[in-house]
Amino acid sequence: MPQGQVTTVPDDGLTTRQRRNRPLVVVHTGEMKGKSTAAFGLALRGWAQGWSVGVFQFVKSARWRVGEEAAFRALGRLHAETGEGGPVEWHKMGEGWSWSRKRGSEGDHAAQAAEGWAEIRRRIEAQVHEVYVLDEFTYPMKWGWVEVEEVVEVLARREGRQHVIITGRDAASELVAAADVVMETTKVKHPMDFGQKGQRGIEW
Repeated sequence: MPQGQVTTVPDDGLTTRQRRNRPLVVVHTGEMKGKSTAAFGLALRGWAQGWSVGVFQFVKSARWRVGEEAAFRALGRLHAETGEGGPVEWHKMGEGWSWSRKRGSEGDHAAQAAEGWAEIRRRIEAQVHEVYVLDEFTYPMKWGWVEVEEVVEVLARREGRQHVIITGRDAASELVAAADVVMETTKVKHPMDFGQKGQRGIEW
């Protein structure tokens, strides 16, 4: 797609503007690092447009603090104080989800994942956010904690302008088929191959 030019124009009855503003399902999968980083980059663009951003982190421990979380929470405060950008919500499964006010245990990850998806589904149906980042959401689907078919169905019939970005390895084939954009990261070289562990400011 040189210079952002499309290769074909579908006969779908939509105008160029309607087609251009169609909300997307974006999947970042593959074995290499950078999937979440790329997703947060898209969310940052949405925030700059004044869009509401909802981040839902699956699998990650409550103790794990990433730089993007601190940055987006600061951007949420900036919006609340000045009106700049858009509102931001950040929720983590490892904390028992922000709306539930209860901390989960190590033994109920599946229940927490199902609860998280149920809330995301409710928000999509209510058109709460314009950008959703479902970080590491491929894993609950892979492990059978959340039904892939239900996710695909909810995403397919969502209304309004709601972009949904899903990250994680081993994305289900049904999700890949339903998505508008799919990126697969492939490792060519990584410092860990040579004994170097992750470092502050790069991995978190």
